Amino acid sequence: EGTNVKRGKEIIANSGLDVISADDLDDAAQKIVAAVKG
Repeated sequence: EGTNVKRGKEIIANSGLDVISADDLDDAAQKIVAAVKG
């Protein structure tokens, strides 16, 4: 992580883009499984 991670996450969250963000690969794996299951 860099010095502007918090701000970057805020920008992405408020961008209106359909993005699922994750903090690490384990978090990403759990989120994609949940997204695919619906």
